[in-house]
Amino acid sequence: MLTALHITGTYAPQMLCFHLQSCFFNSIRRFGETETRHILHNCSKVHLYRTNMFPELNSILNSTPDSFKSSDFILVSDRRADASFLIHHYLSFYLRAGCKVCFLGLVQSFSHYSAVGQRLGVSLAQAREKGQLVFLEGLKDSFGVLLQDTSQETQPLSYLRSPGAGLEGLFRFVERSVRQSGDGDAGESWGPPVLLIDDLSVLLSLGVSVGAILDFTLYCQATMCSELQGNMVILVRCEEEDADDDEGSNLLQRGLVHQCNLALLIEGLPTGYCRDIHGQMEVWWRPRGETIYNQRKIFHFKVHDKGASFFARGTSSAVL
Repeated sequence: MLTALHITGTYAPQMLCFHLQSCFFNSIRRFGETETRHILHNCSKVHLYRTNMFPELNSILNSTPDSFKSSDFILVSDRRADASFLIHHYLSFYLRAGCKVCFLGLVQSFSHYSAVGQRLGVSLAQAREKGQLVFLEGLKDSFGVLLQDTSQETQPLSYLRSPGAGLEGLFRFVERSVRQSGDGDAGESWGPPVLLIDDLSVLLSLGVSVGAILDFTLYCQATMCSELQGNMVILVRCEEEDADDDEGSNLLQRGLVHQCNLALLIEGLPTGYCRDIHGQMEVWWRPRGETIYNQRKIFHFKVHDKGASFFARGTSSAVL
């Protein structure tokens, strides 16, 4: 059996390597090569998904990778701030939880998400190789669609050639991805499916109407949350509150607020820039089956290199 060691000093790496080699050969003699490889596979998963980087947020939402609600539609939106760190959080969160993740990355490359994932302790490349992660790289795949001679409505990004045709191709891609066999390498089976989108409001600039986008999210919610008992996390970016945006991102955000049951709004501080407080997060909860939100709280936050800290207003070290 492997035991925990505390090895320090100049020769610590060599001593640790020697100890692991000894444990490996002892394990082969005791359990056999097949069982030993299974043990090492589980150990690699522990190393792959390391320490949680958002403990305060998980405490606020009463959720951990080992215990989280299913059939949730989580809306992340921002105004005068950048809420991308929450998308990275939820991506690493659900990978740690062992869920099958379909990620529509419409604004960044896979290498960008992979680099941030490494900082948070997860390997997106390994997750994709094992079949746990299905990633649609919108920036890369869009060129192939635009350069084609003919439009294929079944393609995920077919709306680029004919925005008025709707998002049926994108929905079919999501549906195929989450309904694929859940068995990964070494006979693994994944948990409930999860759909992540970063960011949905970019479709507006490509000519897709607000109504078509809301129809798409309703179909996704019916499949992901109701039928498959999975979760959805969607990011949208909002304009200024006083902006004339009757057909833009603000209207889309208001429509999605009526669909979701947990809304996280990231905003800049009303008082302006602060070195120790990067913004505030407004949290709205709505129980399933209810038509109105019954709980609302506001927290301040500070983003770090490998996570973020959340705290009640007025409790930052900068003001105490």
